[in-house]
Amino acid sequence: MAASQHVVIKPNVLYVGTPVMLLCTENADGSFNVAPASSYWALEHMLVLGLFADGQTMANLHERRGLTVNFPGPELWRHVEDIADTTGADPVPEAKSSRYVHENDKFGRAGLTPQASEIVVPPRIQECALQFEAEVRRATPGLGDYYLIEAEVVRIHASADIVVAGTNHIDPRSWEPTIYSFRHYFGLGAEHGFRPTSDTASRLRQPQSA
Repeated sequence: MAASQHVVIKPNVLYVGTPVMLLCTENADGSFNVAPASSYWALEHMLVLGLFADGQTMANLHERRGLTVNFPGPELWRHVEDIADTTGADPVPEAKSSRYVHENDKFGRAGLTPQASEIVVPPRIQECALQFEAEVRRATPGLGDYYLIEAEVVRIHASADIVVAGTNHIDPRSWEPTIYSFRHYFGLGAEHGFRPTSDTASRLRQPQSA
């Protein structure tokens, strides 16, 4: 491959490409907040989430440690965008006041359906094919106006359509997350390969019986 020429740039954001999540937390009055997020990584059953310090999600997690992490497919991107510039905080934090508006009913505004969880209090989102119930284990202030949230996944729910039958494995050829890249929404493209440690590659490549 020929080397390309590189230039020095200063983009406003560094969202190279991460999954879009919808985080559901419990408000102080017993209602629920839904917030889009995309700062995420996972190791085994621990998630690390990046959340702004002044948001309603962070306020809720300081007091109530349960949350659900719901992964919408690309077809739901407009539902995500419907609440992208809303906040459950009232009054709206000063840093968000130029663009955000307060919204108490995020489920209604986004046209999404709450689905009861089994372990934590906040509901899951029915339209999302992959849903995690999680509990915050540690919240660490970042170097900026944000927190690093370490949350343990305590239950995983997946639509049967994206699970390899008879296993506990997600079929990566059936599951498609929404990828957020430099403020644009994408689905996945063609598969280019897989790790030797893949749980599904050999199983999915077996020839179909007649």
